[in-house]
Amino acid sequence: MVKKKQKEKITKDMIFSEVLKKYPESTEIFFKHGMMCVGCPMATQETIEQGAKAHGLNTEKLLEELKKKLKKKK
Repeated sequence: MVKKKQKEKITKDMIFSEVLKKYPESTEIFFKHGMMCVGCPMATQETIEQGAKAHGLNTEKLLEELKKKLKKKK
């Protein structure tokens, strides 16, 4: 039996540490927007949406940028 390749997907409800672990290339996008999530203690508790709002960013635009970065990886 052949397993289907799981699509890469980042959602606004994902926790930063989960995204960073699963998609290390996302670090570049977070840093670009002043989100120093890698070393932040909130990374294990805060969602992408919460972090975007805290940094005055549009959540949907941030997600689109992250998704573009993942597509380029392929």
